[in-house]
Amino acid sequence: METPKPLALLFLAVVALAATSAVDAWSRGTATFYGGSDASGTMGGACGYDNLYNAGYGVLNAALSQVLFNNGASCGQCYTIKCDATQSVWCKPGNTVTVTATNLCPPNYALPNGGWCGPRRPHFDMSQPAWENIGIYRGGVIPVLYQRVRCSRQGGVRFRITGSQYFQLTLITNVGGSGSIQSMSVKGTKTGWIAMTRNWGAQWQSNSVLNKALSFMVTSTGGQTLYINNVVPDWWVLGMTFATNAQFDY
Repeated sequence: METPKPLALLFLAVVALAATSAVDAWSRGTATFYGGSDASGTMGGACGYDNLYNAGYGVLNAALSQVLFNNGASCGQCYTIKCDATQSVWCKPGNTVTVTATNLCPPNYALPNGGWCGPRRPHFDMSQPAWENIGIYRGGVIPVLYQRVRCSRQGGVRFRITGSQYFQLTLITNVGGSGSIQSMSVKGTKTGWIAMTRNWGAQWQSNSVLNKALSFMVTSTGGQTLYINNVVPDWWVLGMTFATNAQFDY
């Protein structure tokens, strides 16, 4: 058999890296649940998504402890979780569930080390419907294995603009691929690209007075950049949401 050429070896290495980087290795953590059997109590939250159905995320969601939440940079990321049946009798062995990070589970300093959501503990406070895919209700809290995975979404990313006359807050939702955003810029009809800053959660802020049509340059935490031109039309007003056909692969 012919010996592979160096270029071919490089190509194979890149393919192998791309295949393995789609998911992270399994890590250990714990999981509880909240929000009721219909997950209505999980709407809103520290990522700013409000109605999770409208945002494209549904009921399979979770609040992350501080070490996972990363000051909001993890909003929108996806995790596949399974109960560690070697450590608990409250597992549903063989089951997994994939959730979207939509909220923060803050520490409870009335409990030792901040409780289950202590700052250094990797913990998922999952919606009850998501949790019951992998755990038996009476267990309440279970040991889990989790890995970050690629997010699959229906349709393209969406932008909702709020704020005031003097600054705009842009919420980006329904993000596929890596699920979370590394940076954003906005451009008006008479401006160049203006860098935005993360205000909180998945909300990005611009302090410029912008009107007419708007375009966005968005980079995912996976490193993919999308240029979404004129997604916001001339007649936009605060509070409106605009859907696109653009979506991240990674």
